[in-house]
Amino acid sequence: MSDKLSFIRSTNLASVDYAYASRVPSDMDMLFLAGACPLDKDGNVAHPGNYENQAKWCVENMKEVLRECGASLKDVVYTRVLVASQDRSDLVTAWRAIREEFGEHDVPSTLSGVTVLGYENQLVEIEAVAAVEKGSK
Repeated sequence: MSDKLSFIRSTNLASVDYAYASRVPSDMDMLFLAGACPLDKDGNVAHPGNYENQAKWCVENMKEVLRECGASLKDVVYTRVLVASQDRSDLVTAWRAIREEFGEHDVPSTLSGVTVLGYENQLVEIEAVAAVEKGSK
């Protein structure tokens, strides 16, 4: 993560495994990523029926897009995780897999259960915003 980026963790709110906000200075480029889906190179949904593996596949696809933009997971300043399920345990499974991939980078995030996602058999999608030094790619 750039020294310019900062995460805000509140001491007045519940202790959670993510920052409550991120601050990005105006001299950085913002990257708005399309939702990372669990698609393989042939456009097929990987790991049908498996929330954990689909979440990890989404992160891998997101990392590839970030690399192509001259960025990494450490440059992500916000995520929205969408999980196609009404069962909270499925959301937690996907969330834990994604948090594990991000490690100590406790990016501010929103986790939502939705009724359906765009591809047949798709269970997880991750939207992300990242910030990089101007002209880094």
